[in-house]
Amino acid sequence: MSAHAADKTEPKAAAKAWHTMPVLRAFAPPVETAAQVDEATGEAREIVPWTMPGSRLRTKLSVARRGFYAPALPGAPTSTRQAEILNTAIIGAPTGTNGVVIGRDVLSRTMIAHDPVTAYNATPRLVSSPNVVVIGDVGSGKSSLTKTVYVIRPLLLNKRRAVVFDKKDRGGEGEYAELARAYGHEPIKFAVDGSGTRLNLLDPLISRGTGMVGQMQLLNVVARLAREDQALNEWEEEALRAALRRTVNQYQDGRTPTLADVLPNLSRVADMDDYAGLSPQAIDALHQAGLSVRFTLNTLLQDYGGLLDGETSKNVDLRGKLTAFDISQLPDQGPAVPAVMAIGHMWLLGRLREDRGWATNCIYEEGWHIAAGPSAQLARSNQKLSRGLGLSNVFVFHKGTDIPPGSPGMAMIQEAQTVHVHRQTLREDALWAARTFAFGTDTAQQIERLADGHHIFKYASRPETLVQHIRSPWETQITDTDEAFKAAAGIQG
Repeated sequence: MSAHAADKTEPKAAAKAWHTMPVLRAFAPPVETAAQVDEATGEAREIVPWTMPGSRLRTKLSVARRGFYAPALPGAPTSTRQAEILNTAIIGAPTGTNGVVIGRDVLSRTMIAHDPVTAYNATPRLVSSPNVVVIGDVGSGKSSLTKTVYVIRPLLLNKRRAVVFDKKDRGGEGEYAELARAYGHEPIKFAVDGSGTRLNLLDPLISRGTGMVGQMQLLNVVARLAREDQALNEWEEEALRAALRRTVNQYQDGRTPTLADVLPNLSRVADMDDYAGLSPQAIDALHQAGLSVRFTLNTLLQDYGGLLDGETSKNVDLRGKLTAFDISQLPDQGPAVPAVMAIGHMWLLGRLREDRGWATNCIYEEGWHIAAGPSAQLARSNQKLSRGLGLSNVFVFHKGTDIPPGSPGMAMIQEAQTVHVHRQTLREDALWAARTFAFGTDTAQQIERLADGHHIFKYASRPETLVQHIRSPWETQITDTDEAFKAAAGIQG
């Protein structure tokens, strides 16, 4: 072939290669073009593809057919919330690395770490309250999360401890019993037959820091619990206050008084010198009020004397890293469980005043016992005191709809700055959680469908995050609550 013939074929080969090889023009967006003539009508028309819907950005359809520029496929419908994934800055790690590892963010696959005590002590402060709420259906993973994130992992930190009111029965004892023994301490068991531990309502630790006012608050709550949430009237409160004052004065140089020592003085209120100037009718009304309270407390001691009649047992202490109050064998109905929680709460505050410098996570399993009744007012009144003593209260519920709207318990929950919401199968429960904790409008539907071990996590005013809780093999074993079902099915753990 001659050189001249070769020169004639090169342009054709080059032209063919231009259609098959990618060039800058194939990837660059189109630029604005001048008006063109429509072949059908002969009229001038202007092509402005950036004003068209979807992703149609072409100016020459013939070139587009050969694969240049963006495809002409219609865009999929979406929302601004879903489209956040397109911006990697928005789906960066929702939390920092300070605190305790919880799991990983399902969207960004990054680590989620948080600790209410660490966040409260941060500069600037990340949460205004160290209290925590954990909600979820049975089997959704809330107990595993609570044990891991608020007991096991914080105990690895310096000057940290945990106190648990353990309500769930597992083989005749609370589900935290094995975990407490792993830290070298037996759980503190309570029973109504007198074989368990006692808590004294007049324990000196309760009055430390609050004086007789704290003891009076506690007696008022216990009497109200015994009356199925019927409050004492002003005459009854005055009679109880006078009887308590007289009892404390009688035993100030001797042994610690107990609830049984208060009862006789409730019958002698009218004989006290403080009321000598009252009319005979007022004296009689005060006497009747004292008898009414005495009968209430006497019935309580007859039914639950093994819990409340006597000095606080010597095994109730906080010297260990983990203290478990085993209330799993107490009846669900009646005042026993909320009374023990209320007394234990006040006793704990007194103990913390003696032993400052530690941060304590106090876990209330079946937390509605202390948040849904008269105990809620007592617990909420101590919120500021709790923060000053380094106490983080962790309330664990099945559902928030058990808490009466407008109650002190509801206010206490709304003040919590750390929230974990597991699956809520009932629509009304999911809506309650989304409304109470100011989640996004579509989060309620997501809560209804959450898989086991997944939950919606939120702290302070940060947006909520879908988190997968992750445990180590040892944590999985120690937090397993399905032994009874596995044994019945012949499954090895």
